[in-house]
Amino acid sequence: MRTFKKGGVHPNENKISQTKSIEILPIPQKVYIPITQHLGAPSTLVVKKGDSIKTGQLIAKSESFICANNHSSVSGKISKIDNFIDASGYKKPCIVVDVEGDEWIDSIDKSLEIKKDITLSSGEIIQKIKEMGIVGLGGACFPTHVKLMLPEGKKADYLIINGVECEPYLTSDHRMMLEKGEEILIGTSILMKALNVDNAIIGIENNKKDAINHLTELSKNYKGIKIESLKVKYPQGGEKQLIKALTNREVPSGKLPLDVGCVVDNVGTAFAVYEAVQKNKPLFERVVTVTGKSVKEPKNLMVRMGTPVNYLIEKAGGLPEDTGKIISGGPMMGKALTSLDVPVVKGTSGILLMKKSESKRNKEQNCIRCGKCVVACPMGLEPYLLAALSEHKNYEELEKHHIMDCIECGSCQFTCPSFRPLLDNLRLGKNKVGQIIRKRRKK
Repeated sequence: MRTFKKGGVHPNENKISQTKSIEILPIPQKVYIPITQHLGAPSTLVVKKGDSIKTGQLIAKSESFICANNHSSVSGKISKIDNFIDASGYKKPCIVVDVEGDEWIDSIDKSLEIKKDITLSSGEIIQKIKEMGIVGLGGACFPTHVKLMLPEGKKADYLIINGVECEPYLTSDHRMMLEKGEEILIGTSILMKALNVDNAIIGIENNKKDAINHLTELSKNYKGIKIESLKVKYPQGGEKQLIKALTNREVPSGKLPLDVGCVVDNVGTAFAVYEAVQKNKPLFERVVTVTGKSVKEPKNLMVRMGTPVNYLIEKAGGLPEDTGKIISGGPMMGKALTSLDVPVVKGTSGILLMKKSESKRNKEQNCIRCGKCVVACPMGLEPYLLAALSEHKNYEELEKHHIMDCIECGSCQFTCPSFRPLLDNLRLGKNKVGQIIRKRRKK
């Protein structure tokens, strides 16, 4: 069965919510919509305190190359514009909207009809995706229109759609493939037209046989789209690992997927592209998994951006007494939340409530030079060395040893018998080296 060859680990899957159909979460009375919800330059606010806004209305505009529009997820009155803590723990500018009903802008097609005919040209598709604020929903939140604007001399051979969802606990993509399969395939066809490619591969891990069978049957009606089953191995959904597994092409150090003729998008992104192009609907809601071993009612919820996390937890049966940590995302790559008031954003794939017994870190011990982290690293790095260099702030050596190739998957820390905080140190080192590289390029 197809997979990547280098490294990888096998954490418990814990897909507790995989049989839970997507439910539409009722809109809360107040939302906190971050002005910027993407990777890149901040968006520019185009509304002010006291304005009455509608669902789908533009609230912050992209005015840089790597940037994305943001839209209101509700209708109501802007009561405040201030800084609020987000999932990263930092304060970010948000608009606070007192919700009044749910009046959508007139241009959105709210019908349930599935529109298959793609009438827009490649350039018009890219422009529409830009207007609707579509970003990658796999976690990075890179503006999708930028990914589709191929530089001169570059050509894509494959569009790869990531339906792997290898992160433990998370099931939002799985449910999307089962419930929105037709729309995902149309979205894939739209992306193929935008890129001018003839071949698309949707990669799905073999623990989602129902999704594989469902999309395989549907794909018979879509030219150039192939469904591939992948071995269950973490991080199978990593961009470079997925490319290797599906095309046997290897992205060199410091290069991008496009350098080997591939463009990768998430299944959630493909669905958002369908809604943007065929329904004229901006990205203002997404599916979020709320899960955990003690959660009373694990759910997959369609949530409006700006909805506070505590509201999602309340709808899943409340906060369990034995909760030790609340994570935005999954246990491998997710980040612990410092507050339950943080809002759902475009990159929020799940809310994981971990028990105290699971979330407590074991006491750190000395490295025993076992090499397990090296064997587990899917990028062929030496995590024990990089972590030590990061601790000693030796950033020059960190760059030489390819710290920027780290995908922050956490495989090294997961496999370490000495419970060393390898991922923490790698993230810190990578962040610092990235800053140094950006400063150097500006000179």
